[in-house]
Amino acid sequence: MLVCFSIPEAGIFFKAPFAGEELHTEYASLLTLLEFIEINQKLIKGQNLKIYGNNLDLINQVNMKSICRFEFTELLKKTCEYKERYEFSIGWVPKDRNPAIRSIFD
Repeated sequence: MLVCFSIPEAGIFFKAPFAGEELHTEYASLLTLLEFIEINQKLIKGQNLKIYGNNLDLINQVNMKSICRFEFTELLKKTCEYKERYEFSIGWVPKDRNPAIRSIFD
């Protein structure tokens, strides 16, 4: 599995090996992106943050539309803390229509 994120408009692509199941890896990727945003606030200052992914379980949990499995509650809690600070939205995009996915694996 890979922890990865990209911000194609800024030419930023990140990926690193990760040992975890799919949902754990998705949370790790999202939290890595959010930590990057926190460290590089000048890149997002005044911007409306819209994050997209293709894992509906993660998206529904972050949007409080489904219950989180116990083992992921701390990851969800940390994600929600970031959401309060940066007021981002998170939505679904099909994997094959996500330009960030294509760019990161080119």
